[in-house]
Amino acid sequence: MMYVTRREYFNAAHKVYNPEWSDAKNAEVFGGCANPNWHGHNYVLFVTVKGEISKETGFVIDLKKLSQIIKKEIIEKVDHKNFNLDVPFLKEVLPSTENVTVAFWKILEKPVLDMGCKLHSIKLQETENNYVEYFGE
Repeated sequence: MMYVTRREYFNAAHKVYNPEWSDAKNAEVFGGCANPNWHGHNYVLFVTVKGEISKETGFVIDLKKLSQIIKKEIIEKVDHKNFNLDVPFLKEVLPSTENVTVAFWKILEKPVLDMGCKLHSIKLQETENNYVEYFGE
């Protein structure tokens, strides 16, 4: 089994805020991430697929095609957007990095499978020091 990763970039804003809580509790739990005027990140997205190496191409997957899928299904929908206001698939979702990563998985799983591979992991880096990684479990 071979694992192949594609890296993409996007910028987005969000507010991590639980509407069932008071402003004070949101500030206590989420700090600056609950800023009423939003805040943004320069995200780095890593999509790792797994599969067998093709005898015809020597590839597990054509990385140009994987990049096109990621851009079409994810990047074009979130880049320079506000997760809370502008992204339909994040409607009614508390846009923590964890929840955003799970949403990305749900979107990419079938198109990757249609390309003859299986989605292995999605890593979403929010800051230089913070990232989450999801394996579909």
